Amino acid sequence: MNKLILDNLDENLQVSLEKQAKENGRSLEEEAKEILRGVLLENPSHPRNLALAIKRRFAELGDFEIPTTSRDSMREPPNFEDLL
Repeated sequence: MNKLILDNLDENLQVSLEKQAKENGRSLEEEAKEILRGVLLENPSHPRNLALAIKRRFAELGDFEIPTTSRDSMREPPNFEDLL
């Protein structure tokens, strides 16, 4: 079996990889393999989940509420019968 050794891995990258592996219930090695599979192989049985990717990207910011914006009521749709 082939081996891949990564020297001088950035500490932040290693911490992120360890955190993601823990969240997914995988070992560090298995998580790295899964990331490589997902990036390098097109696998329709594992489609990318945009909502999950966004959640992971902004997880460190914590929970927050997006303020609601007041809107005007909808206008009446045009009546094209007047043109006949």
